[in-house]
Amino acid sequence: MSHTIDLDAYLRRVGHARPVAADLATLRSLATAHVAAIAFENLDPLLRVPVWLDPAALERKLVHAGRGGYCFEQNLLFAEALRLVGFQVSGLIARVLWNRPEDAITAQTHMLLRIELEGQSWLADVGFGSMTLAGALRLEPGVAQATQLEPFRLMPVDGGDWAMQAQVRGQWLTLYRFDLQPRHTVDYVVGNHYVSTYPESHFLADLIVARTAHDRRLTLRNREFTVRRPEAEPLRRVLGDVAEIRQVLETEFLLRLPPGDALDRRLAALG
Repeated sequence: MSHTIDLDAYLRRVGHARPVAADLATLRSLATAHVAAIAFENLDPLLRVPVWLDPAALERKLVHAGRGGYCFEQNLLFAEALRLVGFQVSGLIARVLWNRPEDAITAQTHMLLRIELEGQSWLADVGFGSMTLAGALRLEPGVAQATQLEPFRLMPVDGGDWAMQAQVRGQWLTLYRFDLQPRHTVDYVVGNHYVSTYPESHFLADLIVARTAHDRRLTLRNREFTVRRPEAEPLRRVLGDVAEIRQVLETEFLLRLPPGDALDRRLAALG
């Protein structure tokens, strides 16, 4: 028998106290609440702990244990919550192009969501780390759409694909490329296994944490902590000892850290 997550517990976790319904206002408010409350993080791969994608494991880790996760965990949990509210949701898969050439061929290692609402298709993505979408986008080509932070847009590309783009300091940059073919959970299980166990995956080598608040983006890459606000220069500082890294993880990224000394040993070894 499949597990049904506790919607009330999820809503408490993301701090959403208003009534919910299968409408656009709820979709947008849940997306922005989710990314502000549940950080993107890769502590499990960094510690060589398996990442499980079944609903019970997602609820246990991201809702009750005060942890975060990366795209597969975040968007699968968000999809479960949206379905319980009454939304029609399907999963898509993407090739990440952030900080890569536009014509690069990368593996399909990112998940996003398509939501059908009142005769229109919308996209949501609560799991893209440093450039996570704070809101939802109409599936409409070439139109700059406001979000809680930067404008985003969807651009058609060759072969029937779409490019997700964000306007960063006046320049449109591509985050990833995707098609509209609905995917099954097993597709995400395969991608998840790749990014969490492949020896060259950056999730095994680097600490990567991000949170999207209402007015800023917070990121941590190993020891470099960065705060970005729209139309402002990023503020960066290098964290020192393990105690300072833990303090930032707990206070800025709102994480309840896993017990034991394995994390401290890994943090101490960061470059």
